[in-house]
Amino acid sequence: GLVIDGRTLNIVFQGGLEEKFLALTKHCRSVLCCRSTPLQKSMVVKLVRRQLKVMTLSIGDGANDVSMIQAADVGIGISGQEGMQAVMASDFAISRFKHLKKLLLVHGHWCYARLAKMVIYFFYKNVTYVNLLFWYQFFCGFSGSTMIDYWQMIFFNLFFTSTPPLLFGVLDRDVSAETLLALPKLYKNGQ
Repeated sequence: GLVIDGRTLNIVFQGGLEEKFLALTKHCRSVLCCRSTPLQKSMVVKLVRRQLKVMTLSIGDGANDVSMIQAADVGIGISGQEGMQAVMASDFAISRFKHLKKLLLVHGHWCYARLAKMVIYFFYKNVTYVNLLFWYQFFCGFSGSTMIDYWQMIFFNLFFTSTPPLLFGVLDRDVSAETLLALPKLYKNGQ
């Protein structure tokens, strides 16, 4: 691990040592920035996003973490003694740091699995609909006439194809929460 303070970060950013700093952080499992300003926190997140081209997650609990949370791809605010500014600026809010494990490993896995299934479902739905219109053009001699009225197409999308996404969004859980918490490697396997 690497622990770096605000004065050292100042030297890194002003001295043009960003490349060496990133080379050092690649060899660490975790990097902690302490006693740093809000601007330095957001600069570190932007540097990692820009140079390493990875997805970043920032966690904060106070007003001084807002710029870092907004600079990251995913921001998590912890509601606590320092106020609600971080929670208001974040994508997700948790009450305690210990809930982060369940948010990432359980809900993150379920969300990823649901989204993957829904993308396949939407491709299937649209391919089926376009195939129907394509073969109809052979029947009508490629005149450009539509087989389905506009209002019927709206009802088709609204009623018949809105039920599966709602059901998947609410009910689909491929693995139980207890199993996902016990085996964190399942998060990576799902991807």
